Amino acid sequence: MKIHVLTLFPDLFQNFLQEGTVGIAVKQGIIAVETVNIRDFTHDRHRTADDYPYGGGAGMVMKPEPLFEAIQSVKADTPAPVVYLTPQGRLLNQKIMTEYSGMKSIILLCGHYKEIDQRIRDTLIDDELSIGDYVLSGGEIPAMVLIDGIARLQDGVLNDIDSALTDSHQQGILGCPHYTRPAEFMGKKVPSVLLSGNHQKIEAWRREKALELTRKNRPDLLKNSDE
Repeated sequence: MKIHVLTLFPDLFQNFLQEGTVGIAVKQGIIAVETVNIRDFTHDRHRTADDYPYGGGAGMVMKPEPLFEAIQSVKADTPAPVVYLTPQGRLLNQKIMTEYSGMKSIILLCGHYKEIDQRIRDTLIDDELSIGDYVLSGGEIPAMVLIDGIARLQDGVLNDIDSALTDSHQQGILGCPHYTRPAEFMGKKVPSVLLSGNHQKIEAWRREKALELTRKNRPDLLKNSDE
């Protein structure tokens, strides 16, 4: 899978692409990530990528010309959907992660400043995603979130793909509690059912605990559920 990241700050991705699950996916050639510096498509000595908003007001707006040229330069070689990371986008969830993980290539546009020029959104953007109801300085961290989520769903990245398929949100609810050795720690014991060897009872316990946690922390996930 090929992921193109259009950003004003490509250096932010250097360590990210070398470590952890993403690093494994990159080193094994399962995903390839190319960062594209939007400033390389400016045409003035100061490499200006932003300007004041028409109509006045605080903040700066990313200029349309560099964005247009940057996107077109990538799409010329790799036809792919363009995903804009913005607080105004639809909320990213595991279903969306899974959908994008099956694509051959995607282009991620990292916004910055107040916004990008709306004309780019109207003509070149295929999807807009937000990672939550808050605002960050730019789209680089949201892009990393999406890349990480996509990478771990690729075959051959995790030792056991079932680990990803049983995570929180993969089944529409939160995950259950997990325990490992030792069987007793600080006076607290591992639930006996997990030591029983009865896999049917273990799965029932895990389901029950997952639903309890979902009702407590994310009851909104159950609003369209029969649970």
